[in-house]
This record gives sequence, structure tokens and C-alpha cells, in this order.
Amino acid sequence: MHMTDVYMILTFTIAAGSCIPIGGIIARFEHIQPLWLEQELRHLVIALGGGILLGAVALVLVPEGIDSMNNSIYAVPVLLAGGIAFFFIERFLGLRRRETPQIMSMLLDFIPESIALGGLLVTNPSTAPLLALLIGLQNLPEGFNGYRELVALNKNHPKKALQSMWAMVIFGPIAGIAGYFFLSDHKALLGAIMLFASGGILYLIFQDIAPQSHLKKHWAPPLGAVTGFSITVFSQMLLN
Repeated sequence: MHMTDVYMILTFTIAAGSCIPIGGIIARFEHIQPLWLEQELRHLVIALGGGILLGAVALVLVPEGIDSMNNSIYAVPVLLAGGIAFFFIERFLGLRRRETPQIMSMLLDFIPESIALGGLLVTNPSTAPLLALLIGLQNLPEGFNGYRELVALNKNHPKKALQSMWAMVIFGPIAGIAGYFFLSDHKALLGAIMLFASGGILYLIFQDIAPQSHLKKHWAPPLGAVTGFSITVFSQMLLN
């Protein structure tokens, strides 16, 4: 154990997680007139968060996951399994009906990404700061929209909504430390977690975040997106 690594994990995960309530604070004091312009800004922030999520998947999580699994062909079914699992989790929790997709995506991508961050500090420390930056950048717009969802849900009080968002920050350091101690010596398992999370993130992007691909009460488009991305990964692996 290196205390320097532990301090870095705590610093990276707390900083990235703090972007969740910071986004909520910005949303609390953000009022733009006319109303249509405010709606445009909200959709812009949603799209921004989705784009950063997609970038994290394409540039960090999937490449690092495949590399950690030694370019094994099993990387593809793990990626697919992530999308299918997140579909079942979403159905089980019923969060679609409660209209809180941003809150769900925050938790379901922040935790496995923090686990991956902790493991990367041992297996590939040069990539860890980039992943931490991407996590923070995606948490900011997710926090912005998540705050509005929490306030709208049962007319929650703004202060309580922010308190809930600050409480979410603690999941980052816990997950990061767990990844460091339990996964740093198991590169294949770490890679599988990154790929599994990637499949789930892709599902959430196309199911809840990208409005163009969403059909009410239909799960085929987002699962199709995960399948399409997996086909691309498989093709790239064949080429290499």
C-alpha cells in the first residue's frame, strides 16, 4: 500500500464527485428568461453530459478495459451484459416512471468509474487523471439536471435536494479505495468492470439522455445502441 496513491484516489474521487452538488448549486441559482431559452439550455446541458459520457466510454473505459482483459474476445459479451443488466436494473427500480434518469445515471456510472479509477492508479497511473477529469466533467451537467429532477420529484425542498447530492459524493472515495485494494492485482476483473460499466452507460445515454433515440416504454433502441457499439468493438478487435 502506498499512502500517496490513497491520497490521490481520495483527491480525484472527491473532486470528481463534488461536481455533482456543484452542478446542483448552479441549477438552483440559474434562472433565464424567456422560458424557451431556459429549456434550450437544459437540453444543451443534457446533451453535453451525454457527449462526455460517450467520450469517457470510447476513449478511456473501453480501450483500458479491453487492454486489461488482454484483448480477449470475452470483452464483447461483458460489454453487452452491462447494457442488458442496466436495462433490468432500470425496470426493477421503476425510475423511468419517476422521471429521474439523471440521478440514476449519476449513481450507476459514478460508482464503477470510481472503482476503475482506483484500479488504474496501480495498473496505468498515467490514465487515471484523465479519467478523473472526465468523471468530473460528466458529473457537472448530470448534477445540474439531477437537481431539477430531485426538486420536481414530490416537490422536494431545494436544500434537501442539495443535501442528497452532497451525500452522493461519498460513494466515489469508497468505490475508488475498493478498486485500489481489491482490483489492482486482478487486471482482467478490473477490465471487465470497466467494460460492464461502459455497456450500462451506453444504455443510459440512448435510453434516457439522448432524446432523439428515445421511444416511450420501448427498450429496443438503447439496447440496439449497445449492440451496435459492441459490434464496432468486435470489428476493431478483429482488425488488430
